[in-house]
Amino acid sequence: MILLVDDDPSITASLSLLLKQAGHPSRCAATPAEALERLGRERFGLILQDMNFSRQTTGEEGLELLRQIKARQPHLPVILITAWGSIELAVRGMKAGAADFITKPWTHEQLLHAVQTALGLASARPAERTPTREELDSRCDFTHIVGQDPKLMKILEVVARVSPTDASVLITGESGTGKDEVARAIHCNSRRRDGPFVEVNLGGISSTLFESEMFGHVKGAFTDARADRQGRFALAEGGTIFLDEIGDLDLGCQVKLLRVLQDRRFEALGSSQSRAADVRVVSATNRNLTEMVERGAFREDLLYRLNLIAVHLPPLRERTGDIPLLAAHFARQVGEVYGRKLAIGEAACGWLQGLEWPGNIRELKQLIERAALLSNREVLEVEDLALAQQMQSEERKEERLPPPGSMTIEEMEQAMIRRCLGAYAGNISKAAEALGLSRAALYRRFEKYGIRP
Repeated sequence: MILLVDDDPSITASLSLLLKQAGHPSRCAATPAEALERLGRERFGLILQDMNFSRQTTGEEGLELLRQIKARQPHLPVILITAWGSIELAVRGMKAGAADFITKPWTHEQLLHAVQTALGLASARPAERTPTREELDSRCDFTHIVGQDPKLMKILEVVARVSPTDASVLITGESGTGKDEVARAIHCNSRRRDGPFVEVNLGGISSTLFESEMFGHVKGAFTDARADRQGRFALAEGGTIFLDEIGDLDLGCQVKLLRVLQDRRFEALGSSQSRAADVRVVSATNRNLTEMVERGAFREDLLYRLNLIAVHLPPLRERTGDIPLLAAHFARQVGEVYGRKLAIGEAACGWLQGLEWPGNIRELKQLIERAALLSNREVLEVEDLALAQQMQSEERKEERLPPPGSMTIEEMEQAMIRRCLGAYAGNISKAAEALGLSRAALYRRFEKYGIRP
């Protein structure tokens, strides 16, 4: 049962009909007092409430009602109904415990999505104890996530609970901690598992290309638009879109993304026809978005849109007990690639556990791969890994930025293009995407610098 709290009978009537058609019975209340009275004698699974119930437009009445509801039933989800002009007020409501907010005028898809997500999260309550790895594996597909550290088990338990919902998830953690694997696990254990999983590295998309890349464009939308092109949201239809490096978005692009997450609709660049965004959004960053909000570098309303559920991945140095399992896993992977049977010696595992791992799991994987290439042994020992680590350290020194004044901007651009081509094994499309250039613009630079890819 859903409780609708609004002093406008036309709104409650409209909402009641919409919810009834979707299979959600509802009750109505015109004032905060009536809402609290109903709450005292009936059981509700969700509340949809307006922010103003008189001529006042400050929203304080709505916030006070929210506080009273949370004091009586802390776990009862509340969705606030607000207007674009009072987004700051809605953010205050989220801080006070609201599950979500929708803006007027809303679409049916937007409202029903918010309701179903809030109800799904409310039913996915935490277990009384953290399940074991065996218990989690019997319920979910965590094939690509290796480890059994207690911190990791708590994370996987959260993933198991929220994956069946459509709630947006924000994954945080240092670079190399496996945020992409957790995002994929969320998708694989969701009702969208048979749909596409579209990964977008926002750090590699320039602000000028953002709309075209994310929402697509129609022929003639700009000079190089010679044909219609689908954007990432369209490609992710019915599935999940993974927005990696979300902290790299500039404020202008943040507004455009927020509109899509808010309205659950988007328009291709150059088109006046909007289409529904039937996607689940999972994002990730290695930045502290809360600090960025305080500095004015990240929108607070977008942050609350993205992190209905927040998952923080610990660095590898805080789960050293998983290092032998990860090392053995990567050794088997590398052995399969090179047709060898590889393993890690016991002493080598102990040596690996004593390292700092600034690059986390990604650094460990690269170290195992390099050691396997340098050694002919089937069991990698400390000396094999130490040699591989020494070579990695030398490469890091070479990758440092040149001293000021030692290179021109054109020389730096040329070096970066060559490095990207090497990183993507000569794949021009991927290199162009990473550099924030179109293929045509990258080809022009090939000519300019005499680069033969």
